[in-house]
Amino acid sequence: MSYFAPRYGFVCDQVDNFEVVLASGKVVKANAGENPDLWFALKGGSNNFGVVTRFDLKTFSQGKIWGGTVVNPINTLPAQISAFSNFTNATNYDTSASIINTYGYLGSVGSWFVTNLLVYTKPEIDPAVLRPFTDIEPQIASTMRLTNLTDATSEEVKATPYGLRQLFLTRTYGNDPAFLTDVFNIANRTLETFKHTTGLVYNLVYQPLPTSITSHAANSGGNALGLNPADGPQVLALQTIQWANEADDELINNAARDIWVQADALAQRKGLMRKWIYLNYANQDQDPIGSYGEGNVEKLRAASRKFDPNGLFQRSVPGGFKLFGKNSGGTNTRNGVA
Repeated sequence: MSYFAPRYGFVCDQVDNFEVVLASGKVVKANAGENPDLWFALKGGSNNFGVVTRFDLKTFSQGKIWGGTVVNPINTLPAQISAFSNFTNATNYDTSASIINTYGYLGSVGSWFVTNLLVYTKPEIDPAVLRPFTDIEPQIASTMRLTNLTDATSEEVKATPYGLRQLFLTRTYGNDPAFLTDVFNIANRTLETFKHTTGLVYNLVYQPLPTSITSHAANSGGNALGLNPADGPQVLALQTIQWANEADDELINNAARDIWVQADALAQRKGLMRKWIYLNYANQDQDPIGSYGEGNVEKLRAASRKFDPNGLFQRSVPGGFKLFGKNSGGTNTRNGVA
């Protein structure tokens, strides 16, 4: 999720043109005037249609930004959840502000911490919109400063070291502070079953999904994601887990799934369950494309049949989320072949 998403939407909403090599070897353009069905499909449909060799993107000028990371002890959780929920639900959402609100457990020290990655995409020091987070005390550490995009991105990348086993598992929920607190409590209880695994770093992450993001698609030719601003502000929730030993794979994978099973059941009871699965955060056994809705899934399948009639990118390209069969939004067959 880009720091600029509240202002410009998803990155796919900023693509004016794709150059694509199809399975036949033919090179085509996909834009609003040429192959608009392929243009639409590529904005969310992943590696199912061809090899993209060029992206023509809308650009904008960007100078310095205000940003960094603030770390607080876990006893600040009530203030954190309140600040996050209010930020996500703001009527006049400040589209220059973004936040990644993380509740992390470090096995090496046996403690939870709260880490906020905060970015304001204007050169404004200490903007008021982020003060509900930066004013929370006590602070263990803060790197907030006037910086540039490269430096801010590098700081974010360093938070995920290489060399460990890793799991991503995502959900989308309605915005409700009591529910978000309950999800943390579910994670905290379930963590007891695997917190002693070697090299453990567990993160429960919340990111705002305001209507300022989901409304951009309509003005950019649409996208395949199936998000509707009429659904109101939502919360993108993510578990990321790192650990050292393959022997712990089954234990940790099962525990992470169980956390979402419990959270989903609670969300259903509260009317906060949302169908959308963010593809970039999805686990291999999730179905992000199916979460786009039946109409959009059929549009993607129609584009696949048209531009890849023999199914090369469905059958012969490993990885990614496919359009037909397992984890594809249904059990439909392609051209009569399962």
